[in-house]
Amino acid sequence: MSAILGSYQEDAEIQKKRWIILIVLNLFTFMSTLDGSIVNIALPVLSKELGLPIGQIQWVTTGYLMAICASILIFGRLGDIAGKIRIFKLGTIVFVIGSLLCGLSESLSFLIFARVVQALGASMTMANSQGIVTDIFPPQERGKSLGLIGTFVSLGSIAGPSLGGIIVSSLGWEYIFWVNIPIGLIAILMGQKVLPRDLVRVKAKVDAPGSMLFAIFIITLFAGLLLGQEIGYSSAWIIASLAAAVVTFVVFLHVEWKRQEPLVQLSLFKNPLFSVSILCGFLVFTANFCFNIIAPFYAQNMLNLSPFRAGFLLMLLPICMVIVAPISGAMSDKIGSELLTFAGLVVMVIAQFGLAYLHDGSSIITVGIWIAMQGIGSGLFQSPNNSLIMAQVPRTQLGSAGSVNSLVRNVGMVVGITLATTILFQVMSAKAGHRVTGLIPGRPDIFLSGMHVVFTISACICLAAALLTGWRMVQARSAKRHAAAG
Repeated sequence: MSAILGSYQEDAEIQKKRWIILIVLNLFTFMSTLDGSIVNIALPVLSKELGLPIGQIQWVTTGYLMAICASILIFGRLGDIAGKIRIFKLGTIVFVIGSLLCGLSESLSFLIFARVVQALGASMTMANSQGIVTDIFPPQERGKSLGLIGTFVSLGSIAGPSLGGIIVSSLGWEYIFWVNIPIGLIAILMGQKVLPRDLVRVKAKVDAPGSMLFAIFIITLFAGLLLGQEIGYSSAWIIASLAAAVVTFVVFLHVEWKRQEPLVQLSLFKNPLFSVSILCGFLVFTANFCFNIIAPFYAQNMLNLSPFRAGFLLMLLPICMVIVAPISGAMSDKIGSELLTFAGLVVMVIAQFGLAYLHDGSSIITVGIWIAMQGIGSGLFQSPNNSLIMAQVPRTQLGSAGSVNSLVRNVGMVVGITLATTILFQVMSAKAGHRVTGLIPGRPDIFLSGMHVVFTISACICLAAALLTGWRMVQARSAKRHAAAG
């Protein structure tokens, strides 16, 4: 049972402020996704300062993403029940507190704890921002507005290495977290003035069994995947963890199908357009994070660039996205989203194959071209794809749909990191003749061999998404022809 108390689109005062509201949402969208990747370029610095190998220090990134994935469906459902704007506001405060604690950390354990606090706040904002936008903006502006929020999602997730390199070189690693505090406080104050009260709420209870099962599934799955890199996937503990993840997920699906008020509306996936769009989004973020985790080490250790110069090189990707994504979102309102998402994926496939042929003697111009093409392709794809996803959902399920979209994005990030590092270390170990979990001084050829395989596989992932999108485009056009004939 739901309570719809009115329409934001009928409130003239809210409509006057809708673009300012979008700015507030985008500030936290940018920061929360940025913090999933900004640490990546600081990993070499943190590894040296804390005296830890890459396999352990990457928990600073993956712990954050894991906490988001474990909690985002819960906060999406809470947004539907208690109000999306209320949960969003609470998340902004928790996120700023977590950012402060991260910068004050003096050990790996405390830093990971602080990252979990930060992640809970980020999860509250991520789960509900797309639903708020869909509620407030009229249908004729929905592609543009979701395109902009999708731009900041992608921009935040991909700008991390470049912006992080500049901050780490200029101020120190602590400031990659502290930079959130002044921006966050400004956004919180703006939000108190412009964000309206919630009008759409669902009269339901929180699905405690489903929430607990899903959290266990995420923790056991990612713990098994990530720890398997360090101690090997043949370990009994790793096998048990992955087996527990599979069993828990099956039980979760069984419980959710039978509950009247489930954590996630599985009926959403009956819509093939929604399901294919979600899957393509997952594949794209997996491929992008293969790039994100490998590129900083390639730029700094193979091209011998400082973090500052590496940051500027990697900045080409978000710059291209900033230019392309808003245009793509606006175009999707006029010509539809299918063709734009397909074109973006084709560009990404070409860019990923180009990255797979880089070596330690590649020119900066060549590297920059492939990075820029990756940004152009991502910009073309993300905004129309988000618009496709949210357009399929009724108002009372916008929080759930937005949280599912954010969930698969963050799962894609973790899978991308895990896939890239697992493949990298496996190939490096095979070439070195012994187990490798880090860079080998004086042997760039070993790292490059692993990098080439990683980028080839990520290109194939983008190709699979392109084929799915092409199928979706053909199906959509066929349905329109049948509708016109009928």
